[in-house]
Amino acid sequence: MIEEVELYLQQLLVSLHIGNWVGNFIVVLVLTLLLQLMWRAFTKKTQIVIERTDNHWDDILWYSVWRPMNWLIALMGVSMALRVIAESEQLLISNYLPLVQKISILLLIGWAFWRLVHKAEQTFIEHDEKDTTTVTAVAKLAKLSVMVIISLSVIQTLGVSISGVLAFGGMGGLVVGMAAKDLLSNLFGALMVYMDKPFKVGDWIRSPDKSIEGTVESIGWRVTRIRTFDKRPLYVPNSLFTQIVVENPSRMSNRRIKETFGLRYCDVHLIEGIIKAVREMLEQHPDIDQKQTLIVNFNYFNNSSLDFFIYTFTKTTNWVLFHEIKQDVLLKVANIVEQQQAEFAFPTRQLHIDSASIEALK
Repeated sequence: MIEEVELYLQQLLVSLHIGNWVGNFIVVLVLTLLLQLMWRAFTKKTQIVIERTDNHWDDILWYSVWRPMNWLIALMGVSMALRVIAESEQLLISNYLPLVQKISILLLIGWAFWRLVHKAEQTFIEHDEKDTTTVTAVAKLAKLSVMVIISLSVIQTLGVSISGVLAFGGMGGLVVGMAAKDLLSNLFGALMVYMDKPFKVGDWIRSPDKSIEGTVESIGWRVTRIRTFDKRPLYVPNSLFTQIVVENPSRMSNRRIKETFGLRYCDVHLIEGIIKAVREMLEQHPDIDQKQTLIVNFNYFNNSSLDFFIYTFTKTTNWVLFHEIKQDVLLKVANIVEQQQAEFAFPTRQLHIDSASIEALK
């Protein structure tokens, strides 16, 4: 199609009977300028129409096309102008202009697809609330595919056999793989994270095997960046995630309250009433999930206390709100113990001395 446009322009110049290369050069530049102005006017009107629609795909497609098309018009004009000069003056550059033009067009096509993937990634993350990790992984693979396809197309345009390049790449891949096994293990570790999805960007994760705990900020091809709770960045090689246990507290359904309380031995006759009141309080609490296990029982004769425990789950998984609910539960337990005229025990010791020992001391 590009060659047809150039042939049409050459026929147009012949029909205008412009034999001087300076005149031809000026005509090409004027036509290029007119096309640029027409394209800019079309761009403004199209942008207004697209902004009125609710569909995201028209925004994505228009974003990917309009700027490369602008450069394509400029490329066509400049290449035609240079060809007019080169052919008129019989310069050697005229032999290379078609090749440069084809390569430039391939690069512009690759740029358009790159912009398409980039805009789609941004749109799906911001508006459609997709899984950020999955969208980012697909976008990275798509960009890598665009780079590989355009690179192979440029190599073929330069006259190099692609089959030979692929064969050489297969032999060299073994050598590179042996030399960069750590890099490849991190790459496959990233692929496992993207496929299995044990966590995503924004999740709070931790590992009992390693000193890893924090919020996932990004998942790269080599390392995953985690922001610890003291705000330090932690860079973890992806290959490590194939060897360790990873806990994802962000995906918990509830948070657990498990506490033990100790009463005095002299309050043994009040324990049953206290346990009953605490259980009723938990069953009526609006923030306690009644669908989960709820236990309130006398548990242990301790050294200086009679211990009972509560075991229940909150509806929320929010860390801050959970502690507010837990505080409310603990204060209500304290009020129940006080209302039952009992007291919490503290470590005490009793020393018994018989009368015979006292008489002996005298």
